[in-house]
Amino acid sequence: MSVINASAASIKSHSGSVLMNGWFFIILIGAVLILGSLFYTLNVSWDLLANSRTLSNFISTVGEMFPPNFAVVPTLGKAIVETLVMSVMATILAVFLSFPLSFLAAEKTSLHPSVCYMAKGIFNALRTIPELIMAIIFVASVGFGILPGILALGIHSAGMLGKFYAEAIEKVDTGLIEAVESSGGSRFHVIVFSVIPQIVSHCIDFTLYRWEYNFRASTVVGMIGAGGIGFQLITSLRIMQYQDVLAILAVVFVMVQLVDAFGNMIRRKLLFGESGTNR
Repeated sequence: MSVINASAASIKSHSGSVLMNGWFFIILIGAVLILGSLFYTLNVSWDLLANSRTLSNFISTVGEMFPPNFAVVPTLGKAIVETLVMSVMATILAVFLSFPLSFLAAEKTSLHPSVCYMAKGIFNALRTIPELIMAIIFVASVGFGILPGILALGIHSAGMLGKFYAEAIEKVDTGLIEAVESSGGSRFHVIVFSVIPQIVSHCIDFTLYRWEYNFRASTVVGMIGAGGIGFQLITSLRIMQYQDVLAILAVVFVMVQLVDAFGNMIRRKLLFGESGTNR
């Protein structure tokens, strides 16, 4: 009997700890969001989903894309270069802005809690505005070309990379920080000799991921006048040259695969060394 009572008390204690830790409310809110979104989507879009013309229109549009007109590919050389340059320069701009500021956004390296909150607020603000909206603003301000795309993608990426960098700093081993401090090292020495060596591989990985994202996003911002292959894509869409559209999308797909492969090659070098194999 005492064993049963002890088990019941243990179960009750465990249930109470779950409630206290907030998991019950997290699961409840998550369920409400998922089910609520599902029912709302069905409520407002059921007529379109149940309409047979939706599928037939889609099939008809896709059918007009075949066969792809690969004759347009030789004309895409400049657009491909612009898209690649836009993604690289946007990533460089993002790293230049976010990396120094991330040390102020991390509690372990920030000068003061108020500075930490301010830096995090800046990153949140940069992430709040979608890059497409930023691109529209910069196109209206700067004009057409790749510069608005670089600024839009770079500033938005700075908000995301800054968050990733700051979180990586928060996870560093405090023992190494204390070791540098105990030997008389300043805050600068702590950052250079303790923090950066621990986060550099993670930061490179985050940066590569963001570059891959920026390459894809540069196609989107190019559609509103920021240059690159996106401009060629929207031009073909406007005149309903769907065979050209499919050929351009095929080129984008190939370029994305090449960018991903290059990023993965760098990651393997970082993880396994020069040989590329785990020894």
